[in-house]
Amino acid sequence: MQLRREMAILSATSAENMSTYIYELGVWPRFQWRDETLASQLGAVRHHQGRLIGRMETLGFPLRKEAVLRTLTEDVLKSSEIEGEKLDEEQVRSSIARRLGMDIGALTPVDRDVEGVVEMMLDATQNYAEPLSKDRLFGWHAALFPTGRSGLRKIVVGDWRRPEGDPMQVVSGPAGRERVHYEAPGSDKLEAEMAAFLEWFNDPPKTDPVLTAAIAHLWFVTIHPFEDGNGRIARAIADMALARSEGSPQRFYSMSAQVRIERNAYYDILEATQKGNLDITPWMTWFLSCLDRAITGAEQTLAAVLRKARFWERLAGETLNDRQQGMLNRLLNGFEGKLTSSKWATIAKTSQDTASRDINDLMRRRILVKDPRGGRSTSYSLIVTAADALRAVAAYVRAHKSQTAWSAAHRASDAEKTERVTRIEAAADALDELAARGDKISYREFEAVLGQLSDDGMHPEAQLVSAVAFVLRRER
Repeated sequence: MQLRREMAILSATSAENMSTYIYELGVWPRFQWRDETLASQLGAVRHHQGRLIGRMETLGFPLRKEAVLRTLTEDVLKSSEIEGEKLDEEQVRSSIARRLGMDIGALTPVDRDVEGVVEMMLDATQNYAEPLSKDRLFGWHAALFPTGRSGLRKIVVGDWRRPEGDPMQVVSGPAGRERVHYEAPGSDKLEAEMAAFLEWFNDPPKTDPVLTAAIAHLWFVTIHPFEDGNGRIARAIADMALARSEGSPQRFYSMSAQVRIERNAYYDILEATQKGNLDITPWMTWFLSCLDRAITGAEQTLAAVLRKARFWERLAGETLNDRQQGMLNRLLNGFEGKLTSSKWATIAKTSQDTASRDINDLMRRRILVKDPRGGRSTSYSLIVTAADALRAVAAYVRAHKSQTAWSAAHRASDAEKTERVTRIEAAADALDELAARGDKISYREFEAVLGQLSDDGMHPEAQLVSAVAFVLRRER
C-alpha cells in the first residue's frame, strides 16, 4: 500500500467526527500536508543539513569519527531518557566505540540492556539502506529487552503485542485518576497495519526523505505495535530515514537529544495529531522545527570535538599515566558534576593517595586548577583554553569578593565596602568578557584586570594566575 499525499484537505464527514483517533478515520492512512506551508522550512533544514555535513567533512577522518561517536552516544542516551530510562554514558560510549572499531583506551564493561539499545541504533543508521522488515523490527525489540521484561513486568518480546494486552493505552496520572492520552489499534489489526507501513517505508512515493522521516515516526508510534519500546524504535526509524536523506551512515546531529529538550511539546503535538484528522501539517511543522534546532545544536558537538583535539595537540610530548589520560578524556567528554579526589580514586580504581598525587601532578602542569571553595569538598576544573583559565579566575574572584572587600577595608564605611564589592564584581565581569573573546586575548589585558583587583585588595591564587599565563603562551 502506498502513502498518498493529497494537496486538498478532505472535508470532515459525520463518521470522522465520531472518530476518536486518527487511525479510526475511514481514509487512514492517507496522510495529507500543505506543501506551501512546509516549503521554506524544509528548504532551510536541507540547507543547514548540507552545510553541517560539509563542515564535518573538512575535519579529517579521526575527528569525524570522534564527532560520530559523540553524536551516537548522545542519541542513545537521550532516546532512553525520553522514556524515563537513564543509561550509563561510559557504557554507551564504550559499546559504540567497540562496534565502530574505534580505540578510546580502556573500554568500560557494558550491561546487556545498553548493548541492546546501541545495537538497534547502529543497525538503523549504519545499515540505513537495507530494507526494514518485520524480522528486523523484532530483532530490535528483542535487543531492547534482553531479559524479556520491562522493569519488573514480563512482556512479549520480539513479536507484536497480543490480544491479552488490549487495550494498549498511553496513560498518565496516579492510580484511579489516570488520564488516557492515546489508545492504539487493537492487536488483531497489527499484521495488516505493519505490512502497510513497511511496504510504504521501503518504497515511499516521491517525497523528500526528511518528510518521510517525520511521517514514519508518526505512523509507527501511532500503530504502537509492541508492548513497550515503541517510542525508541520510532525514533530509530526516523534516524534511519534521515540517514537515507543524507546518503550516509555518519550521524553528526541527534534528533533524540533535541526531542528530549522539547519532550513536553513533543508529547503535546503527538497527542493532538493522533486525535486529529489526516492533515498532519502541524506535526510536520513541529518535526522540521525540532530537526532544524537539532542540526543547529550540532555546533556544540563540533566545538567539543575541536576542543578535545586542540587539547591533546598541545599536550603532545607530555608524559601522562593511564589513569590521568583516562580521567582527562572523561572530563573532555563531559564529566557530570565536580571532579574530586574521591571520584578520581573510585573511577580510576586506585587509592586516595594515588588519586591525590595524579591530581597534584596535573595541577603542577596547569592542566587542572583547584575550584574556589576548598576544604573537604575540594574540586578541580580542567583547563583546555585560556578562556577556561580566565573563567576559573573569575569564579575565584566572585567566591571571595565579599570577604576581600570587608577584610581589606575594615575601617571603611558599609557604603564604601559595598562599592568595593561592586568594583570587584565588575572586574570578574571583565574577565568573563575576555574569556568570551576566545583566541583574541593578550596577557597585558589580563594584567590590567589584575591591577584593578589588586587596588581593591583582591589577589587571586598564584596557581590560577600562572595557569592563564601558561595557556596563553601555549596558544600562541
